Amino acid sequence: MSRLTRREFLAASAVVGASFPAVGAEPRVPLIGPDRPVRPAQVVAHRGLVAMAPENTRLAIDACASDFIEWCAIAVRLTKDGQHVVFNDALLDGKTDAKGAVADRSLDELQSLDAGTWFAPRFKAARVLSLGEALALAKGKLNLCLDCKRIDPELLVKEIRTAGMEKQIVAHGTPDVVAKVRKASGGSVPTMTGYTPTADLVAFVKDVAPNAVEIDAVDVTPELCKTFHANGITVQARVLGAKWDTPETWLKMIASGADRLLTAAPERALMTAARKRVPKWPVAVAYHRGANRYAPENTLPAITTAAALGADYVEIDIRTTKDGKFVVMHDSTVNRTTDGKGRVRDLTLEEVRKLDAGAWFGKPFAGTRVPTLDEALTALGDTASVYLDAKDIAPGALLAAIKDHGLFDRHVVYQSAEYCGRLKKLDARVRPLPPLRAVADLEKVAEVKPYGVDANWRILSKEMIAACHEKGIKVFSDALGVNDTVEPYRTAMGWGIDLIQTDHPLRVLRAVELETR
Repeated sequence: MSRLTRREFLAASAVVGASFPAVGAEPRVPLIGPDRPVRPAQVVAHRGLVAMAPENTRLAIDACASDFIEWCAIAVRLTKDGQHVVFNDALLDGKTDAKGAVADRSLDELQSLDAGTWFAPRFKAARVLSLGEALALAKGKLNLCLDCKRIDPELLVKEIRTAGMEKQIVAHGTPDVVAKVRKASGGSVPTMTGYTPTADLVAFVKDVAPNAVEIDAVDVTPELCKTFHANGITVQARVLGAKWDTPETWLKMIASGADRLLTAAPERALMTAARKRVPKWPVAVAYHRGANRYAPENTLPAITTAAALGADYVEIDIRTTKDGKFVVMHDSTVNRTTDGKGRVRDLTLEEVRKLDAGAWFGKPFAGTRVPTLDEALTALGDTASVYLDAKDIAPGALLAAIKDHGLFDRHVVYQSAEYCGRLKKLDARVRPLPPLRAVADLEKVAEVKPYGVDANWRILSKEMIAACHEKGIKVFSDALGVNDTVEPYRTAMGWGIDLIQTDHPLRVLRAVELETR
């Protein structure tokens, strides 16, 4: 994709109005600052990370920053008392515990509503954000695309300036709204409007003079992107909808020269582009209980999402039911992750399968069932390997499942050294992964001839990893909790760790980008 030099950009900006950093210019957000490898396109999360939290809420917005997604598109509306709130629909129905128009309620009234239970009961505390709160939440962490549904341009500009967010936002609206925002800000607040090829391009650039344009994916072409870039205008491709929000379209938009992708699947778009750009990573990644950040843990959606995100391994937990069947579940009871109660060992497969294992996580997953082991292994697809945590399954039964699914080259089995030894005696092709809780235990653990060890993160070191490698043993470790962040990943990569198990795959991506830049 061609880039403007800073001199070319400034010259072009003089033609179209106030300057707005082009792709490749100095980043707007310190968190993804000058040392960040330049991504071929930035990702804009439509209404936040909506797979895991109610749209336009604090959690959905903050999750974007936590995952190093550069942009979040939020909708802005006026209240009855003339304040700006973050809410997409004109009506409150379905997205709060109230009905009626947003415009008929004051800010205080709106913020007294429950804006989360509609998505899942665990979000009962979610509230409607004021624009000021959203700006404060994003400052220094996340760029915001303000979808101006109904606004007061002068108040909008005042709030942006008060928050010191002029370099972290773009105001998106109709040409009329864009003109009013530009006038109110004297050109200091960047603006964006939609463009279709039916419009006269020369007149559009001259008369509307946006800093950025949003174009439907079907209309994005390399020629159009080059023309806008030549005029200092950023191109945002709108890839929403089942037809367009796909890996094929994301990669096509990037190849065409789009600077940003507006998507409802930001985690997948970001990872797809990254895997294309850096196919060989310095570390393998296991997704803990599947992609449990974006789908309910240990379910088919969590497994298929992990595979779609490029997981090297998908970690799942296996338990046995009362009637000797095998299901995927972490806890010994169904209480936490389903709408049922009781021990897995005390329930038949039929009883377990009647439970809802998705509604607790979020409305999009309501009706999701607890998968059988066979279903889970089938859902892996043809490329991902499986990290089998044998919570409660006999070694012979687990070996049969590995055989039935042809997974001898795509699996590891985590359990005690004693269990792994029994499994290895049944078939030498099995890949045991016993725990290593202390360096002093390495010699004893090595006796079972493991494929690798699941090492406690606190005992990791360059010397410890080298000692394992000298014995032909790979080192896996769970970077869960306080260690599930970029710098510990980078340290472990520098030591030569083979695999990181994580709840936050996009944080590992960030670490990989920094290590391979």
